[in-house]
Amino acid sequence: MKFNNRRIMNKFSRIIAGVAVAALVSGYNYFFSEESGSTQANSGKSSPNLESGKGPSLENQSALLSKIRSAKENTHSRFWMSAEGTVVKNLKDDLKGSQHQKFLIKLASDVTLLVAHNIDLAPRAPVSVGDKIKIRGRYEWNNRGGVLHWTHHDSKGKIEGGWIYADNKFYK
Repeated sequence: MKFNNRRIMNKFSRIIAGVAVAALVSGYNYFFSEESGSTQANSGKSSPNLESGKGPSLENQSALLSKIRSAKENTHSRFWMSAEGTVVKNLKDDLKGSQHQKFLIKLASDVTLLVAHNIDLAPRAPVSVGDKIKIRGRYEWNNRGGVLHWTHHDSKGKIEGGWIYADNKFYK
């Protein structure tokens, strides 16, 4: 059996090129996909103003509600959002894996979301039934209306991350 070095080198070069392309695509997705699909309901004004002592301003909530309502037709819906809602129920913490504080918020009469706030990465938000809160996180569709997670800072510092504004204080 005779080996052709040129043929082996050609195959090796194609494999290296394929790995390089895969690495570039993966790197791009890692650094940019969190922001590329994000649609913020407040036209880029999601960064809270910590200096003012006031809650963050939220704009265009009706467009956000329409987007959430239409998410049931696209079960792959996920996007960053900022909203104001009322806590309607505190749930038992999820203690499996990363610990999460869980509660339900009502954004409108027909829109209720589950909030899964990672308390391994952020302090617990002191919320009670009836509290009005402002929140920023990543919405993901589920068959019960959706879940809002990433309500904490990004420990890697790659993206802005989220927060909960309750009792005149940010929890992130």
